[in-house]
Amino acid sequence: MEEIEQIPVIDIFAGPGGLGEGFSSFRTRDGYQPFRISLSVEKDPRAHETLKLRSFLRQFPVGAAPEEYYQVLRGELKLEDLPERLQNKPNVLAAWKTAEKEAVCAELGASEESHKLIGSAIQKSVKNRKQPWVLIGGPPCQAYSIAGRARNKGIADYRIEDDHRSSLYQEYLRIIAEHWPSVFVMENVKGLLSATVNNQKIFEKIITDLESPLEASGEKRRVNSSQRYRIVPLVKPRNSLVDGAWQPGDFLVASEHHGIPQIRHRVFLIGIREDLGDVELPFLTPSKAPSVAEIVGGLPPLRSGLSRKRVGSRYINLKDSPELWRQTLIEQTVRSTPEDERRWLKSVSNGTIPSIRDEILSIVSNLDSSPEDRGSEFVSWKTESSLPSRLRDWYLDLRLGGVCNHSTRGHMDTDLARYLFATCYAKVNGVSPKLSQFPADLQPNHKNASSGDFDDRFRVQIAGKPSSTISGVSGLGPGFFLPLFFDFPPSSSSGAEKKNVEIPPTGSVALPRAISTSSLTLFLTNSISLCRDL
Repeated sequence: MEEIEQIPVIDIFAGPGGLGEGFSSFRTRDGYQPFRISLSVEKDPRAHETLKLRSFLRQFPVGAAPEEYYQVLRGELKLEDLPERLQNKPNVLAAWKTAEKEAVCAELGASEESHKLIGSAIQKSVKNRKQPWVLIGGPPCQAYSIAGRARNKGIADYRIEDDHRSSLYQEYLRIIAEHWPSVFVMENVKGLLSATVNNQKIFEKIITDLESPLEASGEKRRVNSSQRYRIVPLVKPRNSLVDGAWQPGDFLVASEHHGIPQIRHRVFLIGIREDLGDVELPFLTPSKAPSVAEIVGGLPPLRSGLSRKRVGSRYINLKDSPELWRQTLIEQTVRSTPEDERRWLKSVSNGTIPSIRDEILSIVSNLDSSPEDRGSEFVSWKTESSLPSRLRDWYLDLRLGGVCNHSTRGHMDTDLARYLFATCYAKVNGVSPKLSQFPADLQPNHKNASSGDFDDRFRVQIAGKPSSTISGVSGLGPGFFLPLFFDFPPSSSSGAEKKNVEIPPTGSVALPRAISTSSLTLFLTNSISLCRDL
């Protein structure tokens, strides 16, 4: 069979490369890979390292990556030392140099110079201008996101019009207008549908701009069909009866309805150049989402860490250790003896759900004298996979011999009690409690605690359901991790039932080292799996 030329994909605002992974991993039924990542652009140095390492992996057939790749993941070899290690392997070194060219560390929208640099890289990556190619990317979304807007309310004199992140889609638009990709995929947050700038709904403006990028750029010349786009949704619309008369909600993809183990709702805009004709894009096929337990249940259990405690009006740093963690958890619940319960625990028994108190006391009285450690960037582990068979090849790479980025963060001493309550509440009720449902003595001493904007601050994940949305890592509050893993004693659960204990959303065996924490597992799964259906 004559080999078909692969379609180049340009990934801008790439982050660690989730959308690109989806395109590059897609295969037809006969095993052919129609897409090839030609260029990835990202400003964050750590994410850029991930892009390079993943590009390096893609230079080899599946299962044929060199051992040096795994040495980097295990922390046995620094990424910056990889080229020197490969000096005696010219073919492998050539693959690394290809990866370095493919992954560019640059900031879009920073200056005219950076714009020209990226534009030149795009032209070199798409050598045949008549060949179809795809532009993908999600301009930074913090200014539009619902959580971001809640945070911004606390910033004096904040105006979204002055936040440069709110206009970065214009850089995306400019690249479309200058290079005219055959198809583009733009991903962004749900909050984009309701955000306003200068009292105008930003989503409506973005749609209009993307349909005719040249007009939006202010060019005063005639626009033909090769310079206009049809903007279409990824999922079958529920709000529009006529094709093409899309409503904003039609572009919202609920990932948990499409086989993704996370309840993550994102806006996807697919632009198809009009001169390509009436190209029909099939809608995503609904499928059941795996549960949190299925995805991470086979990973080694970890304990959370201790960071500090409040004494009077000041904070004191704590030197974390397994024994101090154990003592602190006991002291925050029953003090020295089960009879000496703290007031918050006694108040739990006064309600209509005393079983929460029973679960808490059972855990505290059965705490292991040597709790689990906190993990690290690489944990050696003989995988005990709970993954569905259809996902094992996707998540697991047995050559790695362990788990990457499997570690926990530190918490205040009082937060241990809050998460213990949240864990047991979720086990009894099947949902994570809102902050307003916590006992009064567990309410945090924080000015935003009663605002309602951060009611999910101490969220835990339910093992038998898809994960709730996990935010970007650098700004994560504690509410998006379950810091405690409790192995319930035999009296309260059997081995089979342990899968229903709340499990921390920890990392994938096969993720690259440069992805800094475990929550990116589910984020990548979201982007990757959606793109695999395209």
